[in-house]
Amino acid sequence: MTIPNPAIDPTSRTAPLRSIAIIGGGSAGWMAAAALANAVGQSIAITLVESDEIGTVGVGEATIPPIKLFNAQLGIDEAEFVRATQGSFKLGIEFVGWGAQDSRYFHPFGSYGADFDRVPLHHYWVREHLRGDTTPLDDLSMCWAMARENRFGPPADNPRDVRSTHDYAYHFDAGRYAQFLRAYCENRGVTRLEGRVGRVERDGATGNITAVVLANDQTVAADFFVDCSGFAGLLIEGALATGYEDWTHWLPCDRAAAMPTENAAPLTPYTRSTAHAAGWQWRIPLQHRMGNGHVYCSSHISDDEAVATLLAHVEGHPLADPRLLRFTTGRRLRAWSHNCLALGLAGGFMEPLESTSLHLIQTGINRLLQLLPDRGHDPLLAEEYNRLTAHEYERIRDFLILHYHANSRPEPFWQACAAMPIPEELEYKLRHFRSSARLVSRDDELFRNPSWLAVHIGQGVMPHSYDRLADARPQVDSAAMLGGLRGMMRDAALTMPLHGDFISQYCAAPQDVG
Repeated sequence: MTIPNPAIDPTSRTAPLRSIAIIGGGSAGWMAAAALANAVGQSIAITLVESDEIGTVGVGEATIPPIKLFNAQLGIDEAEFVRATQGSFKLGIEFVGWGAQDSRYFHPFGSYGADFDRVPLHHYWVREHLRGDTTPLDDLSMCWAMARENRFGPPADNPRDVRSTHDYAYHFDAGRYAQFLRAYCENRGVTRLEGRVGRVERDGATGNITAVVLANDQTVAADFFVDCSGFAGLLIEGALATGYEDWTHWLPCDRAAAMPTENAAPLTPYTRSTAHAAGWQWRIPLQHRMGNGHVYCSSHISDDEAVATLLAHVEGHPLADPRLLRFTTGRRLRAWSHNCLALGLAGGFMEPLESTSLHLIQTGINRLLQLLPDRGHDPLLAEEYNRLTAHEYERIRDFLILHYHANSRPEPFWQACAAMPIPEELEYKLRHFRSSARLVSRDDELFRNPSWLAVHIGQGVMPHSYDRLADARPQVDSAAMLGGLRGMMRDAALTMPLHGDFISQYCAAPQDVG
């Protein structure tokens, strides 16, 4: 059986796409299908091929705030979505033991306090710190004020209210999110086929993919293909051999052991990342279970030792045996080649340290919609897509490297990370911050200045100086202003409901769902 490709004159180079085939399901496949169906309606036939036999990796249980925009663009109701995915809310990430072994800090979503002068607030905090004030930077974050009390509420609409300075994302079951989006897609005309890829057929003249033939001999023809086949990259690498840029010399963790456990009270509104001797452990609270995993470097610890470390540090009774994953951090050299675009794990892998897996799918989809080709497949579109994708991956990569590089732990793994050469742009950012607390991330980067500030300070990268304009403004009582902000945040956090109570009242999932 062949899935038809509706007939339009194939000689026309400006004829619009008639059909798109998405190869692979999971979060990447169904996010792509949902966004495309929402954007083009049924003017383009969308087919998704997935195999229940293969299953999915299930990455992405913790997210960052832009996921709210993705759901909103699809018209998804937040409460319905959180219920369906057994979700909870996320104000940021608590990092334990990342700078020194006994260190803790919080990477919040949102700003630090609110600027009260033309000099950015953090310069006043640095000045007070250099004068001997030991008050943590975390205390100027509304997210942390809420998180440490296990409180949650949406931001206030009033910009004069300190409760407007935070943002949030979600924790959710990635498998349930894919199921949720599948229902969304099938209600909008997306066709799902069950099957495994047998071979990929290409046009001898152009090199474009013409069809994917499944193991049962069913042929799926399309004008454009989206490869969501996971690490295998069955189209982008298996058929088109675009190549892969390996970043393990900067991000050396190459394996993970993942395991769900029973939930542990209280239901915290944040992810926790705890450093261990040769990697780190995630803790992601959902309504029905706790997600846990140990990301590690196989040249510094064995699989058995890594699993033992995970088992020794989880909370709650295990609900399944640990599952081992192997990966190579990096990206495809060309995420778009010919008439094929790779999303999710097929396009590259950023370890889950800052919860960027689903975001990279989201931005990849957005770029595809902005650069949607016709059947002429203008190579300039792929060139621009690949340029933007490389830039995004590299800037996220540098932010992740900072976590590993800026540490003072004693273990060989961490000492090697501290001593490793780092990318030039990251070194430039470090020099500026160490010199005078200057933050130089660009507006087109995912992680903006508040995020860089959190990791710099949290992991002990302390500036030698600060913006000297602060000293030229003696009329600003910065110590009093900072103290006032901290007090307002503490008080405001206590006006919000406990995270568990907020979920119970707003978006509790059915109790009989496992």
